[in-house]
Amino acid sequence: MLAQWIVLLMILCFKSIQTISKDDLLVVSVATNETDGYQRFVRSLNIYGYKYEIYGLGQVWKGGDMKNGAGGGHKINILRENLVRYKNDKTKIILFSDSYDVIFTQPPEFLLDKFRSFDSARIIFGAEDYCWPDKNLQYDYPLVESNEKRFLNSGGFIGYASDIYEMITSKETIDDKEDDQLFYTKIFLDEYTRTKWSIVLDKRADIFMNLNGATDEVELPLINDEVYVHNSWTDSVPIVIHGNGPAKKSLNYLSNYVARVWSPTRGCLQCKENVIDLTKIDNEQWPMVYIAIFIEYPTPFLREYYEKIFNLTYPKNRLGIFIHNQVEYHKNLTEKYMTQFKENGYKFVKYFNYDDDITEGEARQQAITECQEDQCDYLFVIDSIAHLDNPETLVKLISLNRTIVSPMLIRTGKTWSNFWGDYTDEGFYKRSPDYVDIINYNKTGLFNVPYITHCYLINGTFLKRFIPEYIHANADSDVKFCQSIRDAGYFMYLHNEYDYGHLIDPDSFNTSLIIPELYEIFNNLKDWKARYIHPDYYKTLEPNATLQQPCPDVFWFPMVTHEFTYDLVKVMEVFNRWSGSGHNDARLAGGYENVPTDDVHMTQVDFNEHWLYILKEFIQPMQQKVYTGYYNDPPKAALNFVVRYMPEYQYKLRPHHDASTYTINLALNDVEKDYEVRNKD
Repeated sequence: MLAQWIVLLMILCFKSIQTISKDDLLVVSVATNETDGYQRFVRSLNIYGYKYEIYGLGQVWKGGDMKNGAGGGHKINILRENLVRYKNDKTKIILFSDSYDVIFTQPPEFLLDKFRSFDSARIIFGAEDYCWPDKNLQYDYPLVESNEKRFLNSGGFIGYASDIYEMITSKETIDDKEDDQLFYTKIFLDEYTRTKWSIVLDKRADIFMNLNGATDEVELPLINDEVYVHNSWTDSVPIVIHGNGPAKKSLNYLSNYVARVWSPTRGCLQCKENVIDLTKIDNEQWPMVYIAIFIEYPTPFLREYYEKIFNLTYPKNRLGIFIHNQVEYHKNLTEKYMTQFKENGYKFVKYFNYDDDITEGEARQQAITECQEDQCDYLFVIDSIAHLDNPETLVKLISLNRTIVSPMLIRTGKTWSNFWGDYTDEGFYKRSPDYVDIINYNKTGLFNVPYITHCYLINGTFLKRFIPEYIHANADSDVKFCQSIRDAGYFMYLHNEYDYGHLIDPDSFNTSLIIPELYEIFNNLKDWKARYIHPDYYKTLEPNATLQQPCPDVFWFPMVTHEFTYDLVKVMEVFNRWSGSGHNDARLAGGYENVPTDDVHMTQVDFNEHWLYILKEFIQPMQQKVYTGYYNDPPKAALNFVVRYMPEYQYKLRPHHDASTYTINLALNDVEKDYEVRNKD
């Protein structure tokens, strides 16, 4: 009798005392297409050293539209076909997982320890908070604790191979379009089959974490410089993270940090994987890139935009130019650069003008079509507000070897960028928790984001199997584009390891002004300074810089470029309401000017506020350097004007004193070029 009890005890404890080796574990999955989600899944398996088999690649999916409803019986049928060779293996452990929306985040040893902790279980299913696809079955489920998951999710399960095969073949036939989760749910809810295969649910998310309805439970702590997933609700460290249902965008967010893609001390780890090194390829063999230029609204500093495209470090004969210009104001400048592109050996230049009756969405779709037809290697989209200050931008983006990748661009001094970190259920912008850290370069790397715009590189091989969509009756073309990419299961990456450039702010650009860019000092200061501030100006502010002094207390220094002087003069001359150098002046409060000049006030051309800003930003620092003890912030100047000296009107100004603390005189002409200096007795 005692011997019988010992034998029985040994049978009951067999599972708990047997040794489970890492080699006994096999991860299996079903995938018919090698999407970005599939590649991410496989990468996570490889990173942690899992043995795995993928079934169904290259097959036509017959399991219905699982994104919008029930389905997935095809997965079970594919598993049946491939797991038959393991049907009698009572020691091999099979872990089935979906692939497109799953990431593994811990090594096999950690997972097997968790599996062993389920003492009596032969098969363990993941669990979630929603009963799907048949809500009526929720009442048949056993009750659980308040911090546990009650309902089965079939996106991940683990167990012994022989039991799993017996379970998936327990029904004689399964239609490809039957729902796989309903199939497994009925097996679990049947007490006989649940007991037969010792099926339990991973109620505390020890192995499987299903994110739908549970994203608020997720934390991303650190251990040994590695980010991992912690479930704060169940106090567990899950391994298989599943972005089921609408939680795919949450999984994409997590994928930017877990599975050894990013480290707070080492930065972007995945940026060094599978890179393309163009320096090892002959220039004549570099990928063929179509640059698609879109000018959809009046844009300041478009000349500089074109120059930066022209200066990209890339063989010109491996570049083609596609331009859609919807702005008449930019016609002449665009045609000038078209000529420049043609004369410098670009493969082709194609141009759609504002009068060609083609919408923005149609033009963007046409760029995709032409790239596909010519079998280009990449399509590089650059909107008119995207300034690529880094000439290496294209080379660096290609090197990252992604389906779609965008360089991070920001409006200088603002939080406005060319990407979204998150979006609402209605499809509108939502700030992600890491957005500010990303735009401030506190976190750098490759980030899977739901929306990019204005500048991005699309891999041509991707365009051979998928056509992104831009045209929608009720959505902007960029919103529709990103939605079509997300819906197809592909990823858009943002890269910010380098300072690629910046975004122009076009919102207040007034093309009715004589020189519109001259007035852009408030909206686009960075570009305004690049065009109008003398390149040596900042050198004169250095502590050891010496200024020219033609006479005591008078200092000369370079301040603005020739273009500034030319543009300011043009504004005044086109305005052409010079005062005439008379004493009577209706523009003044008292109506009388003691020492008159032939001038135009800044207020008359709406430039006074701009000039006051110039005084504060560029004159005041110099004043504080040379005239110590005088400080007024902001500087005050009641009368600012441009004077014109002409022999027939006014050729000199008699010496006089005014009420100013200091005076700034800015020469708008070149001596001996625009005028002559003659000494007169």
